[in-house]
Amino acid sequence: MSLKMHIPFARMLLALIFTLSCLSVQIEAQLQVGFYRQSCPSAERIVREEVRKAFFRDRGIAPGLVRMHFHDCFVRGCDASILIDSTPSNKAEKESPANKPSLRGFEVIDNAKTRLEAQCNGVVSCADILAFAARDSVALTLGPTYTVPAGRRDGRVSLVSEVLQNVPGFTFNVSQLTQSFANKQMTQEEMVTLSGAHTIGRSHCTSITNRLYNFNGTRGPDPTLDSRYARQLQRQCPQGSTDSSLVIPMDPRSPFITDRNYYQDVLANRGLLTSDQTLLIDSNTANQVAQNARSPFLWMRKFPAAMVKMGRINVLTGTDGEIRKNCRVIN
Repeated sequence: MSLKMHIPFARMLLALIFTLSCLSVQIEAQLQVGFYRQSCPSAERIVREEVRKAFFRDRGIAPGLVRMHFHDCFVRGCDASILIDSTPSNKAEKESPANKPSLRGFEVIDNAKTRLEAQCNGVVSCADILAFAARDSVALTLGPTYTVPAGRRDGRVSLVSEVLQNVPGFTFNVSQLTQSFANKQMTQEEMVTLSGAHTIGRSHCTSITNRLYNFNGTRGPDPTLDSRYARQLQRQCPQGSTDSSLVIPMDPRSPFITDRNYYQDVLANRGLLTSDQTLLIDSNTANQVAQNARSPFLWMRKFPAAMVKMGRINVLTGTDGEIRKNCRVIN
């Protein structure tokens, strides 16, 4: 190819890079801390009050809301599509086995939205409510406090078929997890950082029976699982049980406190899910786990930044999307 042909191509490439950079800057500008300062000054306070009320009735609400925000952002971006109910003609995201029956906290978002609509009609998006609620849940469980840039708008599409294609599964290995996060422009380090959210919450026994009984045809538990812990889990999750209500804490030592115990558990081969224990397989992720386990402050610094970055995934801003009046229903 001649030099004359290279020059126009280079100009086109530079123009494309400039356009993408401008788009990125535009999104960054439209998501702002204090976005509702003038239009609805009480927005964040109202969400915080509803999260607190729900938390003091049931502490399991906090990890539920954090997980809901994560599952929302990984499907179509942070657009509150996880909140939309199914209709006779469409099965929505919340019907996916990745979300039902394990996701909880929908009523908290509903209550906050009802109050906000009464005070600031058509102003505060469901997507922002969910981002605020996740932040407040971390704070209530003694985790780091941080500010949340807002200005997201709500999506109009929610498809059950898109969930398993995008949300990382509990049986994923480290390569699959890394790729899943890379697909959302998140780094491997951010993946390890956000995995630390498993320091709070619980899991259904059905998510770990594959590790407890006849693992890979061995007729025994996963050999990477600490044997004493495996026996404890077998007592809590009996083989052959069909009770879908059986649940176990993700972090048995402090299931309602956001701390570094998750990483210490993984180092001790007490990571509950395959997707937890697999972090020791790769030297890079294993080093990050060890660093987070050693320092009481390192992960607490990294986690807010990772949450804020996740909260920007494919957001709708400006005139895109809508502000739903009811978070469960498209306007």
